[in-house]
Amino acid sequence: MSKSKGNAIILVHGSGENSDIWKNQFENLNLKYNLIAIDLPSHGKSDSILDLSLESYVKVIEGLIKTLEIKKVILCGHSLGGAITQEFFFKNSKQVLALILCGTGARLRVSPIVLNTLKNNYQEFLDSISIGFYRKTSKDIINDFLNQMSKTEAAVVYHDFKICDNFDIMDKVTSISVPSLIICGNKDLLTPIKYSQYFKDNIKDSKLVIIKDAGHMVMIEKPNEFNLAIQDFIENNLEQKYT
Repeated sequence: MSKSKGNAIILVHGSGENSDIWKNQFENLNLKYNLIAIDLPSHGKSDSILDLSLESYVKVIEGLIKTLEIKKVILCGHSLGGAITQEFFFKNSKQVLALILCGTGARLRVSPIVLNTLKNNYQEFLDSISIGFYRKTSKDIINDFLNQMSKTEAAVVYHDFKICDNFDIMDKVTSISVPSLIICGNKDLLTPIKYSQYFKDNIKDSKLVIIKDAGHMVMIEKPNEFNLAIQDFIENNLEQKYT
């Protein structure tokens, strides 16, 4: 299938994650767009930087789009990645075709207990990571995620969660003016369904998909359902107009 010239879908991972989180999308999504998954600075294979902030993460995406000469972009962000994609939209709305907001929110408060654990006992934090998954999710899936996240330095994950804790654009959501797909797992304890419902209630052109038996890591827990939601959204909202 030919790709839409100059247009792309950029996948933005969440706190402490890396681009490997999107492997099921790379293997199985079949769309007329170039598919790009990034490692944010100090994550995965990217170079380390001192300035870990929402602004620096947005600038990385801006630089990527400029370097690759991408004309229009669909931004897909998970958790922290959702905060980054929203912030990118508010600064560069003319470049954005659509948003895909996965397990995220317009405000992402983090428990002080979690922040304290991250700062003082990273292993204890890693040991509690299963809370992000539905209780019946395969142990292999959870362990693979844990293995990937353990490669990210504790200080980096702490800064990511601090960015989330400070993120609040509740009063700006109604100004999101592009088609938006909102995806969440019905067993997500970290960004509950009410976070996604807030998007649905306040973004005029939006669709909410709630995936059964999935937690916060919906894209790896239920990849087939997740991919189907994206394909349906893009084919029905964007392909005829932009490809």
